[in-house]
Order: sequence, then C-alpha cells, then structure tokens
Amino acid sequence: MHESEKITLRIKIRRRLKRIFDRGGNDKLKLNFLRAVPFWVASLLTGLIAVFYSKVFLLAETTTSSLFKSVHWLLFIITPSCFFIAWWLVVRFEKFAGGSGIPQVMAAIELANPRDNYKIRKLLSIRVIVVKIISSFFMILGGGVIGREGPTIQIAGSVFRKVNQILPDWWPKISKRNMIMTGAAAGLAAAFNTPLGGIVFAIEELTKTHISYFRTALFTAVIIAGLTAQALFGPYLYLGYPVIHGLSVYIFLGVILVAIIAGIGGSATGRILVIIINWKSRLKKSKQQVIFVLFCGLIVALLGFFSNAELIGSGKAIMTRILFTPDKYLPWYSPLVRMTGSVFSFSSGAAGGIFAPALSSGACIGSVLSGWMNLSDSNTNLLILSGMVGFLTGITRTPFTSSIIVLEMTDRHNLIFYLMLAGMISGMISLLIDKHSLYDHLKVRYLQQIESETVKV
Repeated sequence: MHESEKITLRIKIRRRLKRIFDRGGNDKLKLNFLRAVPFWVASLLTGLIAVFYSKVFLLAETTTSSLFKSVHWLLFIITPSCFFIAWWLVVRFEKFAGGSGIPQVMAAIELANPRDNYKIRKLLSIRVIVVKIISSFFMILGGGVIGREGPTIQIAGSVFRKVNQILPDWWPKISKRNMIMTGAAAGLAAAFNTPLGGIVFAIEELTKTHISYFRTALFTAVIIAGLTAQALFGPYLYLGYPVIHGLSVYIFLGVILVAIIAGIGGSATGRILVIIINWKSRLKKSKQQVIFVLFCGLIVALLGFFSNAELIGSGKAIMTRILFTPDKYLPWYSPLVRMTGSVFSFSSGAAGGIFAPALSSGACIGSVLSGWMNLSDSNTNLLILSGMVGFLTGITRTPFTSSIIVLEMTDRHNLIFYLMLAGMISGMISLLIDKHSLYDHLKVRYLQQIESETVKV
C-alpha cells in the first residue's frame, strides 16, 4: 500500500468514527469510551506478551534444571557464559533494559511531564521489551537467581506507553503518567495472576497518591490483562493451595520472629546490592566489567554445585517443594545461598527481577526456623508464607502489596491478618538498616543517568 493510500485510509477511518460518535449525542460517553480504548488494547497486548514471556522463562528454567541434575559440572561452563551473554545484550543494545525494571518504571513516572517526556523512551520502548526478554532468558538458562515479575512490569509499561504514543492527534489526550502506572499494575497482575496485588502495587509503590484520578482505567486494565493470561493459562494460582489448618494459638510469635529476620535479610540484601552497584559503576574499562560479570556467574555456579542446584534459579521449585511436600525443612545455609545468588545475579547488570528471589529467600527463612522449632506442617506453611511477605517487604518496603500478592498466590484468605502482621513488622525493622528501598535507590540512579546523558547531548 502506497503512502498516499495509507493517508486516505486513515482519513476515512477518522471521518467514519466521527460520524458514529456524532450520532450518539452523549459527549461525555464518547469521551470516556475513546479514553478507555487505549487502556483495553494495551492490556490485551500486555496479557499476551506476559504469557509468552512466562512460557519462554519456564522453558529456560526446566531445561537448566534437567541439565544441571544430569551433568552437575556444566554449571561452571554454562552459568558464566550465560551471564556474559545476558549482560552483553544489555550493554550492547539497551542499557536501561538491565535489572528488575521496576525502578525504570518509577523513574519514567517521575519524568512523565511535558518538559521531560522525551526522556521516557530510554526507559520504556519496544527495544527494551525485546532485550529484556532475551537477556533474562539467558540469565535463567544459566541458573541466575532472578524472576520475571519486575521485567514484566517494565514490559507492560513499555506497551502502554507505545499505545499512548501512536494515538492520532485528534484522539482525546490521556495522561502519560496514568498510562504508565496502569501498565505496571497490569503487568504485575498478569505475571503473578494477582489482580488485587497489581492494584495495591500501583497505589503503594508507584503512585504514593490518591487513586481516584485513574481508578477506572487501572481496574479495567488489570482485569483485561489478567483475563487474557487466564484465558491462555487457565485460572491458575502461582503457588497453589498449601494446607493451613489447626494453627497453634501462639503461632503469631513465630510469625513475628520470622518477619524480623526476613525483614533484616531483605533490607540487608537491598543495601548490599546498592553498595555493589555503586562500586561497579566505577569500573570504566570494559575488561573490568567483563571480569566482574564472569565472576558473578562463577559464584552462582559454585553455590549451585556445592549446595543444591534447586537453590539457584527463580526459586519457584523450592517454594513449591517446601509448601506441598512432607520435605519441609531446609538446611540452615539455604537462605544464605538464595540471598547470595540473588545479589550476584542482580548486580551483574543483566535483565532479571528480584520479586521471585525475594519470595523464595523468605520462604527458606520460614522453613529453616520451622525446622528448628519442630513445628507441624500447617504452622510451618504459615511461617514460610510469612517469611515470603517479610523478605519481599524488606526489599520493596511495600507491606500491603507483599501481603496481598502472597495471599492471592495461595488463596488462603484466612491468613490475611498473619501476613499483614509479618509485613508490618518487617517494614518497621527494615528501617533500621536503610530508610529507602532498593527500588528508590535505583530509581535515583536511573534519573541521574538520563540527566547526565541529556546534558552531554
């Protein structure tokens, strides 16, 4: 089709739409409908991409798991190699595609104003989506301790921004900030199948403001993205239905203990990551950076070789085992292995999230403490879930989001007060180590990076 024909077709579509809406007579209804359509389209695309990404991620994880179980020593070849490829893809094609993706979205939201809108394309774009998926694929293929939830949030934010960007000039204007925030919520909902978690995450972490200005768009986007994922995956739970009944009267004391330790572990992990990332930024030579990335891969390989290959990777397998089998008690070093693996995987600079590793680290803490106290299966499961909430809160400083996500993952609504208690205790104890979350620190770094690049230009 020639360019002139395309222009003629667009004019005809525009006129046709105008005639249809002019007959309606209800200006407010027309305006609301037109504003809603981009959110619906972007949500549908987000759901489809999230499902594709999860299948790619699962393929890499199952391949790695079976390979490492049969030939254990391959860790020392595959892991450093995959770490290098994943890092190189980010450095070569899109440096803002590295890491989790959530700090990038937070930075984009802050830049979503008329003066700085052009800077957002560095953080949210089609190229970011492609590099994010491929880089994280190699990371998980090499046994990297990463998750896909943070990357899915950046991917969704990129989709929503792109849809908003291609709207014609005559389309009713939509706030770029609201579009990006809604995309992030839809991404989390599609990744974890946790619609309430997506909504609470948008309020607690991304906006820190009142929701009334964009509540309809947020709710519909989360619903559409979630339904799209469910239509292809089925109405799944991320983890399933752990057995919780006959809890001890004093188990809340165990919840508090786990929350304290998990909160300290989560916030300490975040703080260590910030220190390493700051130190790494001073490595100016490419050779030094390559050595550091290979070193990170070697550390993760050593962890998997000398402990258990199950303790590397995203961590979903270890969470499933201790929640749904009689083999509930992990050795004392398990949380340390998960935390160390997460630190070196994330600080490598390749793409990969920290949500799932944080959840699995907290689960390991709950499992170890339950074994020391010789608790029943139900009480153990509660402490495992409480550890998940506590550790994720320590990293993100979002106790409500953490509680709701774990609640929706397991469909155990009778535990809501225990989980909220764990989140509250962890959130308070985390402040003793660092007043700011890992995401807050990284958001500032990305903003400074973009600003410095703009000044150079």
